[in-house]
Amino acid sequence: MGKPEEAGVVQESPPDEADIAAKEVFGEDALRATEREHALTFFQAVKLYPAAMGWSAFFSLGVIMTAFDPQLLGSLFAEHAFQKDFGYLFEGEYIISAPWQTALSMGNPIGQVVGAVLVGYPMEWWGRRWTFAGCVTLTASFIFMQFFTRSIVVLLVGELIGGLILGTYTTIAPTYASEVCPMAFRGQLTAYINLCFVTGQLLASGVIAGTSKIDNHWAYSAPFAMQWLWPIIILAGMPFAPESPWWLIRQGRLEEAEKSLNRLSSPTIDNKLTLAMMIETDKLEQEMETGTTYLDCFNKSNWRRTEISIGVYATQVFSGIYLVGFAALFFNLIGLDNDKSFDMSVGFLAVGWVSTVLSWVAIAKFGRRRIYNIGLTVMTILMLLIGFLDLAPNYLNRKSISWTQCILLIIWNGVFDISIGPVAYVLFCEVSATKVRTKTIAVATAAQAIVGIVMTVAIPYMINPDQANWRGKVGFFFGGLSVLCLIWSYFRIPETKGRTYEELDLMFERKVKTRAFKNYKIVEIAGGNMHEA
Repeated sequence: MGKPEEAGVVQESPPDEADIAAKEVFGEDALRATEREHALTFFQAVKLYPAAMGWSAFFSLGVIMTAFDPQLLGSLFAEHAFQKDFGYLFEGEYIISAPWQTALSMGNPIGQVVGAVLVGYPMEWWGRRWTFAGCVTLTASFIFMQFFTRSIVVLLVGELIGGLILGTYTTIAPTYASEVCPMAFRGQLTAYINLCFVTGQLLASGVIAGTSKIDNHWAYSAPFAMQWLWPIIILAGMPFAPESPWWLIRQGRLEEAEKSLNRLSSPTIDNKLTLAMMIETDKLEQEMETGTTYLDCFNKSNWRRTEISIGVYATQVFSGIYLVGFAALFFNLIGLDNDKSFDMSVGFLAVGWVSTVLSWVAIAKFGRRRIYNIGLTVMTILMLLIGFLDLAPNYLNRKSISWTQCILLIIWNGVFDISIGPVAYVLFCEVSATKVRTKTIAVATAAQAIVGIVMTVAIPYMINPDQANWRGKVGFFFGGLSVLCLIWSYFRIPETKGRTYEELDLMFERKVKTRAFKNYKIVEIAGGNMHEA
């Protein structure tokens, strides 16, 4: 207990006592670096760390490829030339059967399960830089199979094998972004990964909208060929990319880590302090026994962090994001003609792109927890409205209802991309311990992809006219799942805005309650004694 107040004078702890107490937790140089991180504003960070922003964005280009391929394939299911070459006649129209839609769509989610987990090993052995370069080279090779095939079986093999490599980028990109960016724009740069997803989806829909009127194989061969653009750009830049300083520290290569930090920041930054903070965090995690293996993601010191990472990412699928891949087909099946369906799918993703950019402002102003929970609440309501509209009398003859459902789904996508879409990447990068960040992100990605596999199987059967033909009633399905996710997120997602990795380590170690994260103080001095607050 502190001393009582005397005659209206508040007894304050001497400044040097506070410094000493904090140094016991952080170390002198690490404390100075932590204080600098907290003092840095977004615009100051942009000025001082332009290279970190640029290279983080560069490593996220792989995510554009990850998003382009499944969106392309989902749009091709509604393209006449593709339907004719790979489908069969059903009531006078060519369609791709639900089993084949499911099989072809499996490449991406299966790839994320296997690729995300396997890439954790070369990322630890060879680093982020060389692993990324190797994966991009393999992606460029497997595009040949997609481009030249005229057989649905060969296309299936190409999608499955190519998907294994595409699945690695959803682990590489957030890991690198979280390891090179200062706290002031860490949220924006990890959220940028969602923008890359939307960009890939938007480009794929735009390309298909432009080629859908072609009557021969170039209607789908040309979009497949477009995928070579990104490997060319990435491989040209790879020789100049700096390695992650966090990875170099864990390898004991401290001089190289400092050089990497110098390359990522302006010359005015004293990176010896930053290096000291990173080394201190690494030592703290060794003391906490966070470990370095996949099994360590589930030990008692990491389990809560892994659960949050899995939950925020899997909620994206439970809420309905896999409908985006079937947007053109979905719009077509609920009543829009073919051309309007493709146009709407492009508009659908354009709204998502703008929303993701707006999310950067929201993340900086409101943090993570509030945006995630409010966004998910609105999305749940919108999905249920889409379902109820499908119950309207004489539905098939009332185009206004179809258009309303389309507009609601577009609004839903906009809300997703300003809330749980980008914020999920921010959260699983921030809550994971640095020593197992790659593994935690891989586990979360694999878990999300497993749920994605279930949805990839289910959605064609839900919406195809030769199967359940639910149309907008899928809103009830995803709306119901969203309610359950909302309950979980309210009680489990903490606020991580404005916290260094070392501070988050200490807060998780102390088992701080979810809703106490926002205002929790690491050390507080009262009457000369240090205690938790």
